Amino acid sequence: MRRSATPGPGPQANVPAGPGQPQARRKLRSRPAFRIVALVLLAFLGWTAWSVEHALTMPGGGTVSERLAEWARDHYLGPVVTFTEWVMYTPPKVGGQPSFSLAMPTTGTATGTTEGTGSGHRHHHRKSRHQLTGPGFGRPDKLTSPAGKPVKGEGHWRILARVHGVPAIYGTYLRPDKVHTSYVAGIASMNPHLLKFELHPGSEDPGAGNWGKAQPDIPAGQRRGLLATFNGGFKVASSRGGFFLNGTTRGVLQRGIASMVFYKNGNLRIGVWGQGGLRMTGKVAGVRQNLRPVVVNGRVPPSVDQNVQTNWGATLGGGYFVWRSGIGVTADGRIIFVYGPALDVRTLASLLQRAGCVTAMELDINPDWMSYMTYQPHHHPADPVPVNLLPTQIQPATRYYAVANRDFTAVYAR
Repeated sequence: MRRSATPGPGPQANVPAGPGQPQARRKLRSRPAFRIVALVLLAFLGWTAWSVEHALTMPGGGTVSERLAEWARDHYLGPVVTFTEWVMYTPPKVGGQPSFSLAMPTTGTATGTTEGTGSGHRHHHRKSRHQLTGPGFGRPDKLTSPAGKPVKGEGHWRILARVHGVPAIYGTYLRPDKVHTSYVAGIASMNPHLLKFELHPGSEDPGAGNWGKAQPDIPAGQRRGLLATFNGGFKVASSRGGFFLNGTTRGVLQRGIASMVFYKNGNLRIGVWGQGGLRMTGKVAGVRQNLRPVVVNGRVPPSVDQNVQTNWGATLGGGYFVWRSGIGVTADGRIIFVYGPALDVRTLASLLQRAGCVTAMELDINPDWMSYMTYQPHHHPADPVPVNLLPTQIQPATRYYAVANRDFTAVYAR
């Protein structure tokens, strides 16, 4: 008997669709759960794109990489950023010579008649030179180089600004240690008898608030008498303290935290909040806290070597030797600012101590946030020309003539 052949699948055969075929995809898309997940995913991606774009286009300093890193840390991706930076970190090179001359020219000769305050008011009374400078406020002593034999100009103080013809700000350069000899730190010494210090908020940190007349920039009309500016500290949320300005607070002012305290008369004190009379009074205009002090009673405490990344900031690549800045006060009251590349916390503290600080604190870290500028009035005292102290800093000298995303300090002639 001949068996009939088994019929094969003809054109009309009902063959189930495979999982990758259009019919299955249409069924999947028709399910309510799929639609909900897709909508949530689209909303998330849209919000992320908007948030990142907002972070990249906000006014203020910072490269694309820095802004992306800041955005990621603000959105709970800090460990990812830290790991990525650790992989990409390149330690500073050993040896070599500086890329620029340390024989700093005197740039403050044109400010001999500088006078006035941040509000543009002029002082019409005359004071004696002794009244202006205070005791012991002549040219600071030359600094010895931590790198050993100094190169030309290293450690020599030059006049950066004058008030009523009297030197008010001096500056110098030092190589930070005997290993990283091609790197240079900038140091400024400021006479508080001749200067007024004003705290400014950043547009992103501490952000919008009722800060009174303080703005995140120094607009035209508020530049007469401006002599210097410098960067603030960590983001307030990472500072272990708070930020106070003209009656408004971000974070919480914490006892035991290193603090810059700004007074309504223009004075600036540096110390530990809750100690030595540093507390909230009606005379206080602003407080900027940041971590623990790095110089205490003229000595560098052992704490600067402990848990460096945890205690002293998540540095680029998790490296200890990065751009850092700090501020302190000497026994006779000078205000000292130090910043530069290839610094660990101990080296920064040692430079502040070498410049005479008896109390000092770290400010911000990483290259995009570093800046110290002086302002030369030349023939336009109402619109002085900014000049970077360190030619290697990333931020342009005009940084604070535009809106800044981080807080900063402006220094005016009294």
